[in-house]
Amino acid sequence: MTFSFTLYSKTTYMTSKETIDWGACEKEKIYQKIETFLKNVHTGLPDPLTDPVKCSLVKGDYLYFHYGCDGQDDRGWGCGYRTIQTMASWIYLNRSPVKNHERVAPSLPQIQQALVTMGDKPGSFSGSRQWIGTFEASLVLDYFCDVPCKVVHVRGGGAELEQVAVEELHLHFEKHGSPAMMGGDRDNSSKGIFGVCTGDKGSYLLVVDPHYYGRQLEKTELQRRGWVAWKRVSSLDQSSFYNLCLPQTATKGI
Repeated sequence: MTFSFTLYSKTTYMTSKETIDWGACEKEKIYQKIETFLKNVHTGLPDPLTDPVKCSLVKGDYLYFHYGCDGQDDRGWGCGYRTIQTMASWIYLNRSPVKNHERVAPSLPQIQQALVTMGDKPGSFSGSRQWIGTFEASLVLDYFCDVPCKVVHVRGGGAELEQVAVEELHLHFEKHGSPAMMGGDRDNSSKGIFGVCTGDKGSYLLVVDPHYYGRQLEKTELQRRGWVAWKRVSSLDQSSFYNLCLPQTATKGI
């Protein structure tokens, strides 16, 4: 079974646990350092196929957010937040006129507090190390960026991934051109999806991985190490279901 819905309203979903000291990860720190973030880290990456049937890519500029990029060590739980920040930066950089000259992307504390404010999480979620997924991403992008999202559920298995996920992504990039987010159950690592390329023997996804942690690298080095790479759809966990979060940016004239 595959289903999708476009999210325009806030819903309730519960999680909790562990509080942390955010330290230097306040929103002002993110804004002050924003000019040092890498832009468009996929550019220059060779196509995965020499003679593809169809290729669809993200359009416009974005910034690359990853583990620890703002001084907060969020390894093991922050990948969804970082993918949301990358997606939000695309909306900020491609919206004309820019609605808020300060907010390129919400900080991790802001994301958590927004989910509490919306009633999606309990108060104990704020300051926790709880990870979030595609559903929360749709709420956060609507809340901060005023952009609704289509959430698509895809059952595990090669046929569903190749047929449903790949086709949804082609349609999304052709109509909206904005980054997508992908995550699942057994494979619960958040992935930024920035393109899809289909050939006679299968498809590839252009993955911008938020799990990198360390000093800032040049985009060529990120690509060499595989943090930005084309991944075969068949390499995904075939026993995991996957969800796609697809920002409906064209509906907002972006």
